[in-house]
Amino acid sequence: KVSDTVVEPYNATLSVLQLVEHSDETFCIDNEALYDICMRTLKLSQSSYGDLNHLVSAVMSGVTTSLRFPGQLNSDLRKLAVNMVPFPRLHFFMVGFAPLTSRGGHSYRQVSVPELTQQMFDPKNMMAASDFRNGRYLSCSALFRGKTSMKEVEDHMR
Repeated sequence: KVSDTVVEPYNATLSVLQLVEHSDETFCIDNEALYDICMRTLKLSQSSYGDLNHLVSAVMSGVTTSLRFPGQLNSDLRKLAVNMVPFPRLHFFMVGFAPLTSRGGHSYRQVSVPELTQQMFDPKNMMAASDFRNGRYLSCSALFRGKTSMKEVEDHMR
């Protein structure tokens, strides 16, 4: 759907050893999953690499928000790794993101904490093709930003 390059799966497979050995955190993002988000969730008639890059930049901007802005639970990527990685070689993160917006889409609406949480864990919002509804998590982190009360988040996440 996205790439007709025959060597793409080989590149991904052959890079895993280097990522395991020389990376502290790896965020798994899959072009096919991004394409599916553009087509199914955002309902774009045609998606470009610009649309896929918009999703990646939104996700990574969200993950690194606490590095740039003050908040109640400021953290950095090292603290994220300390809390999320149970064993040093298991540092591959699957990213779910909500709310999703298309590039150039400026229609914003109020979203509740339960809605955000449901969307965050929805397989349609995962940046790598996978379905976690019946699986188990080794660790999980939900990062909220905006005018959200900590009490509401804590109450809903329990």
